[in-house]
Amino acid sequence: MKILRSHKELEVYQLAFKTSMEIFHISKSFPKDEIFSLTSQMRRSSRSVSANIAEAFRKRRYEKAFVAKLSDSEAESAETQVWLDYSLECGYISEIVYQKLFNDYDNIIGKIVNMINQPEKWSI
Repeated sequence: MKILRSHKELEVYQLAFKTSMEIFHISKSFPKDEIFSLTSQMRRSSRSVSANIAEAFRKRRYEKAFVAKLSDSEAESAETQVWLDYSLECGYISEIVYQKLFNDYDNIIGKIVNMINQPEKWSI
């Protein structure tokens, strides 16, 4: 296994960051009256996924702290999926955009769970 020097080398981090940026750009078109509710909540939770992955990477010498931060990231991913549900139901995003982003978060959650289930692979 290749030695990783930065969280930015993690595939799950890259996918989480890219997907949160997609949400940022898509949410620019949301109604202005959503700026302090749905828009900000969705941006915050989506950004938190990659931020928690980065924190977990730096805490990987402490297995419980590593797993805790990854669990936070998993939870933020699921929260983002809920905001996507609302965005679809409110008519702010299309079914195609919804399915792509929702599936991306399913993929992210799967990768995070794999890391949680095998923390010894990541310890330093």
